Amino acid sequence: MRALRLPCHCGSLRQATRAVTQLYDRHLQPCGLTINQFGLLRFLDALPGTTVAAIADAMVMDSTTLTRTLAGLKQRGWIASVPGRDRREKLWSLEPDGKAVMVAAMPLWEAAQRELEARMAGVDMETLSRTSFALARALADDPG
Repeated sequence: MRALRLPCHCGSLRQATRAVTQLYDRHLQPCGLTINQFGLLRFLDALPGTTVAAIADAMVMDSTTLTRTLAGLKQRGWIASVPGRDRREKLWSLEPDGKAVMVAAMPLWEAAQRELEARMAGVDMETLSRTSFALARALADDPG
């Protein structure tokens, strides 16, 4: 079945994100990763020692989904946490095995990027990316 064009901005964006997520997940599957997991590994590689709240804020994720994803990555030995300033806070970092799987997955992620760009021929992907980020930022910063 082909995607049905919806008269709702949110519905259309969700259709697009689901389709893009499926494309990236298919490419990353040989490394046993989803695009959400890969994104978290890259985030923790760039910003080790980050709290769940800071990760959720930066990635515009709800903390329940994030906590569940972090738990799966921790169970595989790819990330670890240490206590923060108080007992309730954990600081998350990438483990060597997590770095290795992230590096191994990079060519698969690059292939997903290329496929998306090829399938969207004629669309300025840099503009699309900037617009998507601007939308996320505008709505994430919205107090209402």
